[in-house]
Amino acid sequence: MTRRVVITGLGVVAPGATGTKPFWEFLLSGATATRAISSFDATPFRSRVAAECDFDPVSAGLSDAEARRLDRAAQFAVVAAREALADSGLQIGEDSAHRVGVCVGTAVGCTQKLESEYVAISDGGANWVVDPAKASPSLYDYFVPSSIAAELAWLAGAEGPASILSAGCTSGIDSIGYACELIREGTVDAMVTGGVDAPIAPITVACFDAIRATSDHNDTPDTASRPFSRTRNGFVLGEGGAIVVLEDAETAVRRGARIYAEIGGYASRNNAYHMTGLRADGAELAAAIGAALDEARCDPTEIDYLNAHGTATQQNDRHETAAFKRALGAHARQVPISSIKSMIGHSLGAVGSLEVAATALAVEYGAVPPTANLHDPDPELDLDYVPLTAREVTVDHALTVGSGFGGFQSAMLLRRFERRAR
Repeated sequence: MTRRVVITGLGVVAPGATGTKPFWEFLLSGATATRAISSFDATPFRSRVAAECDFDPVSAGLSDAEARRLDRAAQFAVVAAREALADSGLQIGEDSAHRVGVCVGTAVGCTQKLESEYVAISDGGANWVVDPAKASPSLYDYFVPSSIAAELAWLAGAEGPASILSAGCTSGIDSIGYACELIREGTVDAMVTGGVDAPIAPITVACFDAIRATSDHNDTPDTASRPFSRTRNGFVLGEGGAIVVLEDAETAVRRGARIYAEIGGYASRNNAYHMTGLRADGAELAAAIGAALDEARCDPTEIDYLNAHGTATQQNDRHETAAFKRALGAHARQVPISSIKSMIGHSLGAVGSLEVAATALAVEYGAVPPTANLHDPDPELDLDYVPLTAREVTVDHALTVGSGFGGFQSAMLLRRFERRAR
């Protein structure tokens, strides 16, 4: 019999809030954390807005040495993992350490430290031949994203498989999906997993400027992220991360753990079509949704909430709307759908895990966050995108989806945990 997998711990670092409870309260408020970029001079760039975390590593519990050594993304991972492990109450001893693993999703790894190190060893880019004497002793850790997974394995005392999963903007959901499969197949009993990214740096902003993927609503940064709106013109870059503790359900029940939700199904597809383009019919995302529903033995009419990818690019929002109609049929017009990127921006490889956390909290608390800034809905996007205000809804079954450059499409079904399996 396939093992069931449940979420027993959550840890969050996000724009607008650090910590799971403040994160959930922030989402339900409908406020936005998007603002003018403050971490560097963004004057030369087309898009000068982002959703930054108000995050001080020492105040968040890291030592001075950790704050100096770790890249910002790794700092997010450690802080979120500490919260998730404490929340779960999972005890990892010598006899169980080999049955606990780590999987972290990230799109761009240790971008900020890599960039600052390059500036230091090249004298601001003036020298083609760099001076290694000016490099940090931790430069190698910044170069290999697997260092983030190693940090979490050391933190947790997890001696099972430890890995990084990098699939662009679906990394956060895919890492949790992969971790879930490891538990189901019996390789491990628990996983510390999720996604982190800290991409708000000149190199990242320049890359997205070049393809005009980000919003240039620079005069109104607090409303720049406008998923499903007639006036949307690109996503707003974000940062942060979420780490979750997954466990075999029987083990979690036996030790009396709090269970936020069960992961009923997960699937990933690729459109094998274009690096940044999306098919208008949404077939590949619909296929991922259908596969996740099939794995969970869940009928489309049972879905109570759908956490959308919702980037606010012209093609993504059309693509998703088509995919939801294709996958859910007539029920697509009945289910509340929202995009939390309207409030916390798009943190690339981190945002999928933040969306999993938000979806689990929707199941736990019976409410769905709104799509902020949706004052002028695009008439072509004619589904219930929960504009402006959170809504009380009994959420027994919820979907969260992701879509990424390279054609990656992922979907995960979360449901309220019941002792009796389907």
